[in-house]
Amino acid sequence: MRMFTFALFALLSFASPVSFAASDSVVDQYQLQPGDVLMVSVWKEENLNSEVIVRPDGRISFPLVGEAQASGNSVEALRKVITEQLKKYIPDPVVTVSVRQLLGNKVYVIGKVNRPGEFQALRNVDVMQALSTAGGTSTYAALNKIKILRRENGKLRAIPFRYGDVEKGEDLEQNIILKAGDVVVVP
Repeated sequence: MRMFTFALFALLSFASPVSFAASDSVVDQYQLQPGDVLMVSVWKEENLNSEVIVRPDGRISFPLVGEAQASGNSVEALRKVITEQLKKYIPDPVVTVSVRQLLGNKVYVIGKVNRPGEFQALRNVDVMQALSTAGGTSTYAALNKIKILRRENGKLRAIPFRYGDVEKGEDLEQNIILKAGDVVVVP
């Protein structure tokens, strides 16, 4: 057991920096959503360490900063905004923003599925995965009339999805990655 622990430690100690860079880029791609819980802290400023929730309007409140737009921004972009605002009061602030809980990234599956409802998407989820999470479709579902409802710029649009085509391995580009707030409707 001791030899295994040492070997594992040695392996982790010499891990390629490329693996860390790849995971960093994934974090930068995630856009914060209303409902996400963040920890914002400023080094050597105990009074400026707090847990904040991204409000439904997409903003957060933080001391000395006031309001900051979080929704639609990456964690790094939000950190830069807070840092710039704090420079008015603190010379060279070192700000850390970390995600405590991803509660805003939800998709909904309704209609003729076995377990309709709201589902937490902790990673990128496509339409087929969302249907699987909902327990699959029921016997009488109209599989080739599924729609994904997506709100963009205040307008609702319906994206068609033909289950039968994807099941056959055809027209796979319609199996899109869902965005927070998308609703998969199975008639």
